[in-house]
Amino acid sequence: MKFRDILSHEGAKQRIRSFVDNDRIPHAILIDGQPGIGKFALARALAQYIHCENRQNGDSCGVCPSCIQHQTFNHIDTHFIFPIIKKSSGKSVVSDDYIDEWKDYLTQNPYMDFDKWLQALDNVNAQPQIFVDESVDIIRKLNFTAHKSKYKVVLLWLPERMKIECANKLLKLIEEPHSDTIFIMVSNNSKQILPTIYSRVQRIELLRLGDEIIANYLVEKYAIDSNDALSIAHLAEGNINNAEKELLSTKETSNFFSLFVELMRLAYQRKIYDLKRWSNDVASLGREQSIQFLDYCQRLIRENFVYNLNVKELNYLNTQEAQFSVNFARFITEKNVQKLIEVLNKAQIDISGNANAKIVFFDISVKVILLLKS
Repeated sequence: MKFRDILSHEGAKQRIRSFVDNDRIPHAILIDGQPGIGKFALARALAQYIHCENRQNGDSCGVCPSCIQHQTFNHIDTHFIFPIIKKSSGKSVVSDDYIDEWKDYLTQNPYMDFDKWLQALDNVNAQPQIFVDESVDIIRKLNFTAHKSKYKVVLLWLPERMKIECANKLLKLIEEPHSDTIFIMVSNNSKQILPTIYSRVQRIELLRLGDEIIANYLVEKYAIDSNDALSIAHLAEGNINNAEKELLSTKETSNFFSLFVELMRLAYQRKIYDLKRWSNDVASLGREQSIQFLDYCQRLIRENFVYNLNVKELNYLNTQEAQFSVNFARFITEKNVQKLIEVLNKAQIDISGNANAKIVFFDISVKVILLLKS
């Protein structure tokens, strides 16, 4: 992984480059921020830059033996620690026991989607942790001198998932580190890290990715329409993983759009019998999808209200939604927008509480008839 392969974060890149270039690397670094912004990719790039034998223009060369070993996750002086689950045998388990799954995961998920790590562990309901056996294993490894490089590097993903016993054992090593050892930790929630460890790290906070950056990433990687990409980026809230999930759920979103359009048209035409049939159709989605559909409806109501301001930069509609809004937006006004949102939000609460979905959705349709005419 090279710095240039990572989206944005130019200030952070420059800061950690200077650590290496001036040979003043902190013995423990914490890269912190929300998920899906490239934190672990930056940690990998830093480790590769430290070990690179021919740095060029503020980046690793990518072709020396050390860089090639980093790209295949086989550098002898780089050690990985990450959350795992105990195997059914009950025997002690460490990260190396899952190293093949880990390498496949890193190759396919540079933005570290935690849900996909659960899938790689073949247990989506698991609560992976870093167990005390891990600290014993890494202490043993670090007692040996570096083999090929000046520094041994430990890349620790999600230190907040360390068991207390594990964190306490590593604390002494972080307080009194070997001169040739560097810990690079990557956290999604630094508030949950043991305070005694948190106080001993050099913290680098990464900001969320901008919508334009994510949109350009989606356009380049998936060749989608730029307006659709910007709409997805806005919903992703700075998280690449969320953006890709949203893109993959396009079929579901398209179905939600069709149901929303049908509701508004039937309500405007006051077709009560058809609205009853619509209510049954939506209720058949099941509770979770019904809740997601109501979320979608609220978003589209808000976007159509904003559409009336005629400020394109404020709207995050995909192509299909934008075409519909040309004629529909005028029906969402100051008089009804808040009441529509309240109706949809209350319905969401009712369905979450196991209310009869058919009745809830028919109630929505009747209220929408009245509010569209207000």
